[in-house]
Amino acid sequence: MVANPQTLFKTSHAYLSDDLADLSTIYQPDINICLVNRKVDNVLEIFIGHLLTGNNEVSFVESLDPATFDFFRLIAHAGHLPGYREFCLDASRLCMAFGDLFDLKRIGLRLRTLDRPMCPRFHEDSVTCRLVCTYGGVGTEWLEDADIDRSKLGQASAGLKDEHSGLILEPDAIHTMPAYALGLLKGNAWEGNEQHGAVHRSPQVTPAMPRRLLLTLDFG
Repeated sequence: MVANPQTLFKTSHAYLSDDLADLSTIYQPDINICLVNRKVDNVLEIFIGHLLTGNNEVSFVESLDPATFDFFRLIAHAGHLPGYREFCLDASRLCMAFGDLFDLKRIGLRLRTLDRPMCPRFHEDSVTCRLVCTYGGVGTEWLEDADIDRSKLGQASAGLKDEHSGLILEPDAIHTMPAYALGLLKGNAWEGNEQHGAVHRSPQVTPAMPRRLLLTLDFG
């Protein structure tokens, strides 16, 4: 399941795909990010559009067993909207796929509407591996290892913005995950990946897309 520390590559990179089966490439020691783009049913997009243009906030955090959890609890107040069933089934499939990929009995699920960046600075996560999916709105931003000076992460930035600290080596290096895409981000707690987690941040919202619905999955 994890890389041997002796096989860790000094420079990791992202793997991009349109095939969900390729999520397993995250096990490769030189892969820090696996991004799978996907198309979803139109009814699901319509549901997300209605949800994000409304005033209701979503904030759901729970450790769950995907085999027994009632996913229709996720956004109960939106249950009347067309497409809610499709959304719940989609979230269920993602949890099952994440659990199967890492042989997990329990998964930590977070689902939130956001109108501002939750983590506005580029950073690494102290997790084994996290799945992120933005339903509507602007997706998570990420950087390739080759475009990063890791010595400028965190407090080493001296308080300067990411774009001015020297962290980003190429001005046009920032990538954005498409809406509905699945991103697996390998963290610092992955054995052999210490201090080498995927570097990413929350995006700035835009007038055209002022809100986003973010789902993240973690180990139990």
